[in-house]
Amino acid sequence: MLMRTDPFRELDRLTQQVLGTAGTWSKPAAMPMDAYRAGDEFVVCFDLPGVAPDAIELDIERNVLTVKAERRPLPGGNDVEMHVSERPLGVFSRQLFLGDSLDTDHIAADYEAGVLTLRIPVAEKAKPRRIEISGNRSDRKEIQA
Repeated sequence: MLMRTDPFRELDRLTQQVLGTAGTWSKPAAMPMDAYRAGDEFVVCFDLPGVAPDAIELDIERNVLTVKAERRPLPGGNDVEMHVSERPLGVFSRQLFLGDSLDTDHIAADYEAGVLTLRIPVAEKAKPRRIEISGNRSDRKEIQA
């Protein structure tokens, strides 16, 4: 279903998590995600708290799904004095290499409570099916040695 092929991306994600570095458009930070299969669909959930829905981009090209989001600073003025700033700002991105067994033409996206949920149906050709076995031996010619 989902192919993971870039171990260096995981190393970058862990480094960014530990150091708390923010992502930029040229080098976005990774976003945490969960992925699982539920019945006839593949579900992927991304944590994007504090991100406005219009700051999220979803693109698919061939079987590569790209999710990009930007957490912008809170609007403030000269009278605002920041006391604690722990939430990372900047650009977040994640690419998923989807297998041929998923129907990428019918992806549904929902954003609620800071979680982006994608539902990708399993392609008809990948669903389990029963294969009929013919048992009529009269159609076969026997080979004699």
